[in-house]
Amino acid sequence: MKLMSDAAAVTAQSNLPELSVSELAQAVKRTMETNFDRVRVRGELGRVMLAKSGHLYVDLKDANATINTVMFSREVRGLTFKPEEGLEVVAEGRLSTFPNRSQYQLICDRMEPAGVGALLAQLEKLKARLQAEGLFVRERKKAIPYLPRTIGVVTSPTGAVIRDILHRLGERFPRRVIVWPVLVQGPEAAGQVARAIKGFNAIQGADRPDVLIVARGGGSIEDLWAFNEEIVVRAAAESVIPLISAVGHETDTTLIDYASDHRAPTPTAAAEKAVPVRAELVERVTSAEGRLKNGLVRGLERRRTELRAAAAKLPRLETLFQIPQQRYDRAAERLNAALVANTRTAQSKLDRVAARLRPEALGQDIARRRDLLTRASGRIAPAMKRTLEAHRKHLDGAARMLESLSHKSVLARGFVMVHREDGSLVRAAKDLSAGDEIELTFADDKQRAVVDPARAPSAEPAKPKPKAKPGGSQGDLF
Repeated sequence: MKLMSDAAAVTAQSNLPELSVSELAQAVKRTMETNFDRVRVRGELGRVMLAKSGHLYVDLKDANATINTVMFSREVRGLTFKPEEGLEVVAEGRLSTFPNRSQYQLICDRMEPAGVGALLAQLEKLKARLQAEGLFVRERKKAIPYLPRTIGVVTSPTGAVIRDILHRLGERFPRRVIVWPVLVQGPEAAGQVARAIKGFNAIQGADRPDVLIVARGGGSIEDLWAFNEEIVVRAAAESVIPLISAVGHETDTTLIDYASDHRAPTPTAAAEKAVPVRAELVERVTSAEGRLKNGLVRGLERRRTELRAAAAKLPRLETLFQIPQQRYDRAAERLNAALVANTRTAQSKLDRVAARLRPEALGQDIARRRDLLTRASGRIAPAMKRTLEAHRKHLDGAARMLESLSHKSVLARGFVMVHREDGSLVRAAKDLSAGDEIELTFADDKQRAVVDPARAPSAEPAKPKPKAKPGGSQGDLF
């Protein structure tokens, strides 16, 4: 009873308006957005999540507190760095609440690394990762052609860099230059530089550059940050065309310097590295031409002296032919004697053969062979006659057997062959139906007929019809 009376007393004394949970949440939201409509917060990135929608959700924290932070896709696309866990940043935006969970959050529209130290830390982390992939190894480096026909330059078309490059090329060795204009600073610079490198590599034909120069003047680390972007570094490493990087002053170093084939301290130095000095080249060619002529003359003189010395050591021509001449004379003497002896031997063999070729001996041999031929011809005629008679008897027997087995002899005894209209043979009466057209083959002729419907198995017996006479065109089967 006492507790109930105390509660009633409190209720009676309170004059606060009653609010729903939603009304209270909206009131807190309005109050926070009014009092904190624009804030700038420095902190370390905790959880980092990039949603499929393109929105970025991070935890911004320090040693004692954490703020949920969201950056929508439109602002995310304008970031000049990649948000990663542990990176210290400065975020700018407005505070709001998320009523469904009674949480407040920072809706961020700008975010940047907190000072040069954070940028350098991010740079070292990216450098280590790309180096681990092998993008900076020396084996990937390509040699610069000694005298390129076409040079591709990726830079801003309005700055002093392109003028310095063209001026130095004109002084050293004028070459054809193709400029791919790009932004060299700002959020869109990295993408344009990467597309320019890939675009030059995609060119085919006479317009394809032999060497590329990627150049920019000096500036702070923030100004040169586009050349530290991963897409630019990968494009430089994947370039088939040899690439010279010339970004910033001599003390400036960007990641493209590690991925390029050669690094020049300044854009002017890049032009010097791309082509030789024409005057020096002409002087070298002229000097080489003189040395070549002098070398040829000295070589000819040395060979002439050596030839004379060698000729002095050779024996005289008469001495060289003395022994071969003696060998020739002796061989000629032996040849005459050998020819005479060979002729005598051949004459002796001819005489022996001629003795066997007398006309009397040849006549006797011919007469003997003629007698043998006469006796053989007398035996051939009777033998051929007997052979032909035996074959004739065998043929007559085969003909009689063929005639006895032929269907014509069967037809001569009064039988008839029945064929259907399509030419197939009818072997039994049950294979025929009433009205079928058939052909009857007799021994002396053929007749056409139609099966009488009255003779069908289901019909009444009919009177026999006269047989078809030979030579008729059509008749009945029964």
